[in-house]
Amino acid sequence: MRRRNSKKPIWLKIIAVLIILAAIFLIYQYQRYNYLISTPVNTETPQEINISIKKGDNTKKIAENLFAQNLILDVDAFKLYAKFNNLDKDIKSGRFKLSQNQNISEIFQTITSNQTRQAIITIPEGSTIADIDKILVDQSLTQPGDFITAVQNFDSYAKYDFLDAVEQKKLIHPLEGYLFPDTYFVNANEYDNLSFITLLLNTFKQKALPEVLKGNKPLDQAIIVASMVEKEANRDKDRPLIAGIIWKRLDSNWVLGIDATLLYLKEDREIDYQDIQEDTPYNTRNKQGLPPGPIANPGLASIKAAAQPEESSYFFYLTSKDGDMVYAVTNEEHNRNKAKYL
Repeated sequence: MRRRNSKKPIWLKIIAVLIILAAIFLIYQYQRYNYLISTPVNTETPQEINISIKKGDNTKKIAENLFAQNLILDVDAFKLYAKFNNLDKDIKSGRFKLSQNQNISEIFQTITSNQTRQAIITIPEGSTIADIDKILVDQSLTQPGDFITAVQNFDSYAKYDFLDAVEQKKLIHPLEGYLFPDTYFVNANEYDNLSFITLLLNTFKQKALPEVLKGNKPLDQAIIVASMVEKEANRDKDRPLIAGIIWKRLDSNWVLGIDATLLYLKEDREIDYQDIQEDTPYNTRNKQGLPPGPIANPGLASIKAAAQPEESSYFFYLTSKDGDMVYAVTNEEHNRNKAKYL
């Protein structure tokens, strides 16, 4: 009888070797992954670092930022940990204090918790109280309308000698103009509207009030003018000149003719013929003088411009389609500019 060949085909041996190598590779990768997520960058002299996570930042961007700040050992390990544990959507926006002695698992415990989150609240120049309310809602810090109500119920005027409580309470939105636009960091877990209002007013007192006092304009009027300048000027270089034109028209008993004051109380942000005819103190097309209060919360550049305006021979200005300011001395010249630039 012939003996059967007991040798296995060479291709079976190759497959067996490949399976062993793949198993070794997977074990190595698994051990490496566990090492990377469980090992801090520095346990001996750890450094604490503030990290900001913006709303909409994806896991890759966050991981690259943490790696650049020497807070994690590997970008891919961070991304995989987030994916395996379904943590992508749990990451909070805000500012967090992280340490180099935290591993990836511990970092995730920090950046997915409101207990450790500092919300980053950026209030752009020219924001209204209604705008701030929306910003806070977007940060999940409050409910729609709650900030507006808190402003209306504010009653700590005695702490701020630059505010006239009687006059403020006459306005539709008290404190408009005095809630200073800036970037603020607040503890999300302890946030409340009254404390935030106090923070904004204190910042106004610290940053804006000294600039107003450098000029010779009444504080309340200067802030109203500053709010209009904020809405009218696109560039800081134009703000002092526009402020000067507004003050000159006031001193000459002219109507200001600023559409931004009409837009203040409108939600659709558009003006039609009926709006222009409306009998409201915010209609500076047919009412002389300033509106009852500021129409926005102006930034520092507009406040400086209103307090120390630039004198000129101009009485008119417009914004061209390109965003440039075009000035005129007479109404005839202004009409020619409108025909040319608008």
